[in-house]
Amino acid sequence: MTPRELWQRIMHYGDFDRLPVIHWTAWPETFARWEQEGLPAGADAHAFFGSVPHWTGVGVDLGLYPGFAEETLEETAEYRIFRASDGVVQQDWKYRSCIPHYLDFTLKTSRDWDPFKQRLQPDAARVPANLDEQIRRAQASGLPITVGTASMMGWIRNWMGVENMSYLMYDDPDCYADMVNTLADLTCWGLDQVLPRMRAQGVVPDMGFGWEDICGKSGPLVSPMVFERCVAPGYRRIRSRLDHYGVPLYGLDSDGQVEPLLPHWLAAGVNVMFPLEPGTWGATPEAARQRYGRELRIIGGFDKLVLERGPEAIDAEIERHLERVRQGGLVLAPDHLITPDTPLSNYRYYLERIRALRF
Repeated sequence: MTPRELWQRIMHYGDFDRLPVIHWTAWPETFARWEQEGLPAGADAHAFFGSVPHWTGVGVDLGLYPGFAEETLEETAEYRIFRASDGVVQQDWKYRSCIPHYLDFTLKTSRDWDPFKQRLQPDAARVPANLDEQIRRAQASGLPITVGTASMMGWIRNWMGVENMSYLMYDDPDCYADMVNTLADLTCWGLDQVLPRMRAQGVVPDMGFGWEDICGKSGPLVSPMVFERCVAPGYRRIRSRLDHYGVPLYGLDSDGQVEPLLPHWLAAGVNVMFPLEPGTWGATPEAARQRYGRELRIIGGFDKLVLERGPEAIDAEIERHLERVRQGGLVLAPDHLITPDTPLSNYRYYLERIRALRF
């Protein structure tokens, strides 16, 4: 059974006897540590660990087109300040991993939206010249296949910053809704470019998948009320287009405390969440199943910080999820990048324990 077939059985509540051995990735500092502990420099991590990626993806470019010209504004030995291709001025540190420090934004208020919106229109140049080859490679990979969908909230947050977006949602919700609708329109256009060509090769992707990262440890940056008014219609249109092409699952990547938005995402047609972080608020796949039932599938849910503590803690974390894993609809995996305090031996132990599971 290929990883894709196994993944399909888990996600659709078929019969399965094991979990896929998934390695997502780790912080650069983690890889630097692991190279001191036995990982060959430059090694293919999947070959070394005997693991597979979560999935492989196909899609068109749904970002800003054309992008902004990248421009360096200041540079020192420690950091660089530049305007990125999304128009955001940011500071990046050179010798440590970090979330960039955002300094200025091109899209700040509703007055800036109309010219910005022109960069989010359909264009044949968005379609990769090698799209058919991408489809063939995805099919041959034996991995679950995703088709890309745009972000309805997270990209807007990136382009505006949290403060500007927060004011916009309440000062001009119609403008915010138009931003979402524009991204949904572009996504539906992109699906119309990709999915017929996949169908022509006999391929149906397993999932539409997008990125949001719209929640922190205290909850969402978009309230459920604003979500229902401004955001949910965009998700529903994308869900309808996926249904039209027979794509059964619609997944999102959002870190943080996503729980207040889960019922709203589900009602709007999103039925897979990744990575469901335990965090400081104690989110668990078990609680999500009890509240939302089988319709909500989860990828992740394993507390990555447990990997720092050793075999006994790893065994306990696996054990507490086993009954939920057996129920289906959960691909257990670490809930984010592996941290630099994780010894290579601990991570290999975790992967071997997952590899040895049988149901």
